[in-house]
Amino acid sequence: MAGTGVFEEIADENSVYKFYSESEWRKSSSGKSVPIINPTTRQTHFRVQACTQDEVNKIIETAKTAQKLWAKTPLWKRAELLHKAAAVLKEQKVPIAECLVKEIAKPAKDAVTEVVRSGDLVSYCAEEGVRILGEGKFLVSDSFPGNERTKYCLTSKIPLGVVLAIPPFNYPVNLAVSKIAPALIAGNSLVLKPPTQGAVAALHMVHCFHLAGFPKGLISCVTGKGSEIGDFLTMHPGVNCISFTGGDTGIAISKKAGMIPLQMELGGKDACIVLEDADLDLATANIVKGGFSYSGQRCTAVKVVLVMESVADTLVEKVKAKVAKLTVGPPEDDCDITPVVTESSANFIEGLVMDAKQKGATICQEYKREGNLIWPLLLDHVRPDMRIAWEEPFGPVLPVIRINSVEEGVHHCNASNFGLQGSVFTRDINKAILISDAMETGTIQINSAPARGPDHFPFQGLKDSGIGSQGITNSINMMTKIKSTVINLPTPSYTMG
Repeated sequence: MAGTGVFEEIADENSVYKFYSESEWRKSSSGKSVPIINPTTRQTHFRVQACTQDEVNKIIETAKTAQKLWAKTPLWKRAELLHKAAAVLKEQKVPIAECLVKEIAKPAKDAVTEVVRSGDLVSYCAEEGVRILGEGKFLVSDSFPGNERTKYCLTSKIPLGVVLAIPPFNYPVNLAVSKIAPALIAGNSLVLKPPTQGAVAALHMVHCFHLAGFPKGLISCVTGKGSEIGDFLTMHPGVNCISFTGGDTGIAISKKAGMIPLQMELGGKDACIVLEDADLDLATANIVKGGFSYSGQRCTAVKVVLVMESVADTLVEKVKAKVAKLTVGPPEDDCDITPVVTESSANFIEGLVMDAKQKGATICQEYKREGNLIWPLLLDHVRPDMRIAWEEPFGPVLPVIRINSVEEGVHHCNASNFGLQGSVFTRDINKAILISDAMETGTIQINSAPARGPDHFPFQGLKDSGIGSQGITNSINMMTKIKSTVINLPTPSYTMG
C-alpha cells in the first residue's frame, strides 16, 4: 500500500503527504493542503502540502549549500548512490505504481513498467555520467593561425548549481528521474516541483532517493499550488537551470526565467504519414498503439494521420477494426482506455470532437463519455478548417486527413506550430529519408509510431515543442558548463616525434 511500510513517514496523521526538505519529511507552515482528484472516481483521493514562498526560499538556500559539497564528491561515489536509488526504486515498484493508478488513471501494468523503466534510467545515467564527466579536452594554441605553441588549454565540465525540475502528470516518475539523475551525476543539487496529479507518486520516488542515502539538502521536493509558488520557483534568483516538461506553461516560463539554461519539451501534434506502398497492417498496429496508448495522453502520441487517398479506405477500416478491440474501463483492470486526467481535459476533448462533427467529419464510432472516461474515437475526412486538425487533444481521439500527395502531407505537418516527432510508413527507404528530411520535427520515426525512448536517445522538439534536447547524454551535457584552464608557457614548446 502507498504511504505505508518504508513510506510511512512521508504522510502525516491525517494522511496528508509531506514535502521533502533537508532530508526530512515536513508539514507546511501554511496549514493548508492541495487535493488530488482520482480521475476514475472524480473524488479526492490524496492530499499534499501547500508549501509557502518562505519554504521555497529555505529549500533553495539549503540546495545551494548542499551543492557546493556535492560538487566535491568523487564521480564514482555519486554514481554509487544513484545505483542504490535505482535498486530501491525497482524494489518499491508496486506501491509507487499504485499511486499512478489512483492519481492519473494509468493502467496498472503500464504503471509498474514506468517505475522499472525509471530505475533503469537512473542506473544508465550513473554509468554514462562517469564516462562523460570523466573526460575533458586538451587543446594547443598553434592549431589556430598566427599562434605558436605557447598555450595549453584544459577543459572540463562543471555543474551549474541548483536545477529546478518540473515533470508533467502523464509520467510523473519517469520524467522526474530523467531530470534528477543527470542533474545529480553532474554535481548539481535538485529541487523537484511535481505536478499536482502525480505528486504522491513523485513523493514516493523521492523517498527512494532518501533511502539510498544522498547528502542532506541535496534533493528537495516542494508541493503546492502553481498560482502561489509556480512563478516564484521559476523566477527565483537561486535557480541555475530549469528542466520542464509540459504544455503552454513552458512558453511563459521561458519568457520569465532570465539568463539560465532551459530544457523544455512542450507537447506535439505528431503526424503520421502513410504512403500508397506502406505495409498497412504495420501502419495500423502502430497508429492504434501510438494514438491510443494511455488514452492518447502522451506528448509523442500519434495526433493526426495523413494518409494517401488511394489507400485511405483500407487503412481506416483496418484501424476501426483494431479500435473496436480496445478495452475501456478503470485502470485497476488494466484496460487500454482509462479516464483522462481531469474533467476539464475531458471537456476540452469533447469540444474538439463536436467541432469536427459540426463541420462534417465522419465519426467512425459512437461518441461515448462517462465522467472523465471517453471511449476511443476515430475521426475520418477531417479537414484543415477543423480544430482537431491542429490542436493537441491529449485524449483517445484520432483524426484522419486524406491527402493526394506527399507534398500535401509534409506541408500540413510543417504548418503546425508544433514540431516534436513525426512518422512515415513506406517500403521505399529513399522516400522515407526524403520525407524525414523535409518534416520540421525533432525526430522522425520510419515505419514505427513516435516514441520518446529508449531513454538514452536524443529527444527534442522544434518550434513550440521545446528548447534544447533531452536523452541521458544530452541532459548531462546541458546541466553542466565548460570550464577552461589555460597554461601560458614562457617559450613555444613542441612535442618531438
